[in-house]
Amino acid sequence: MDMKTPIRQAVILAGGKGERLLPLTRTVPKPMAPVYGRPFLEYLITRLRDEGITDIVLLIGYLGEKIKSHFGDGTRFGVHIAYSNGSPEDQTGKRIYDARHALHDTFFLLYGDNYWPFILSRISAEYVRIGAPVLMSVYANTDGAGEYGNENNVALRSDGLVYVYDKMRKDKRAHAIDIGCFVLTRDMCEGMPSGNISFEEDILPPLVAQGKVAAYSTEHHYYTITNHDRLLVAEKFFTPKKSVILDRDGVINKKPREGDYVKRWSEFEFLPDALDAMRMLTRKGYDIFIATNQRGVARGYMAEKDVDDIHARMRDVCDKEGISVRGIYACFHNDTDNCGCRKPKPGMLLQAAHDHFFDITKAIFIGDDIRDEQAGNAAGCKTFLLNGQKDLLSIASALS
Repeated sequence: MDMKTPIRQAVILAGGKGERLLPLTRTVPKPMAPVYGRPFLEYLITRLRDEGITDIVLLIGYLGEKIKSHFGDGTRFGVHIAYSNGSPEDQTGKRIYDARHALHDTFFLLYGDNYWPFILSRISAEYVRIGAPVLMSVYANTDGAGEYGNENNVALRSDGLVYVYDKMRKDKRAHAIDIGCFVLTRDMCEGMPSGNISFEEDILPPLVAQGKVAAYSTEHHYYTITNHDRLLVAEKFFTPKKSVILDRDGVINKKPREGDYVKRWSEFEFLPDALDAMRMLTRKGYDIFIATNQRGVARGYMAEKDVDDIHARMRDVCDKEGISVRGIYACFHNDTDNCGCRKPKPGMLLQAAHDHFFDITKAIFIGDDIRDEQAGNAAGCKTFLLNGQKDLLSIASALS
């Protein structure tokens, strides 16, 4: 796919009735549902702006004037917003088709009731690499944390092309779920049939059958406001918080020599200033998490209970020092186990973010090894590595 210019436009489906959010949606359009004091749609537009998308088209219908009244032309949000007005009864395909003359050559299409911490540059790179006309973002859903639990609607080939898309989630081959974020072309939209058609039911399945839909697969959790339970989860996620994840050995405690492990509490030694640094992070309002590789368990040097005991004693010391460690994540696998948690894979970082409802792309990870740097980059968070000139206390001092 020869994409001559970066993606700079987003088109957001924001016209449905939101019947699963009744009685709230009797007077409020679903994308305007309040989440921690702001309309949900504000978070999506802010994310788009921060990722470099400044041209936004809102496809409105039900109570659309309330959306227009709040966002106007987008100036106060740092973007330009245009509107395509439709009927509340319009289906998604018709909304897109009716807006075709306002579309860029290549654009994002997003559902106005879904949010995930996408990184635009990575999606764009995958779109170019695979070369399919349509790119669909999908959540891997290996943990069953998708909107419908373990029910999925997408299956991928090894080359990244989608070969199953089943909106009703009945096809047993499906192993991922789409999260309402697509890269599309205006040419494709202009070729859509007219009429009150559904993008998901009438447009996507034929494109999948023709091998024209690829997937950007992510393990970042996503958040929806499709019902009241999901709205409460979104509220937790968007509650402001500051999060820092620390590697353990070499960051908090003295690192054992190569090939050895901290096998018991008597071998654990806090690094100079580590407690001071963690206390400073606590005072600055950071939630502290720890993510540590401990393959000594897989290699038989110690048992899981030994690592748990070390962490319980470490936490006791931290508690006495006024340091609150919110969560500790340890991978006990060996390199050859091909798990998703052992760094340089980002599994532990993503799990911490999911368990504690924070945006990993806004978190900070501090390590001391190239695998830490790779894990932090894979997760999309700002990553610092300790070295001879930079210790944990100096990094903590520099953070706001």
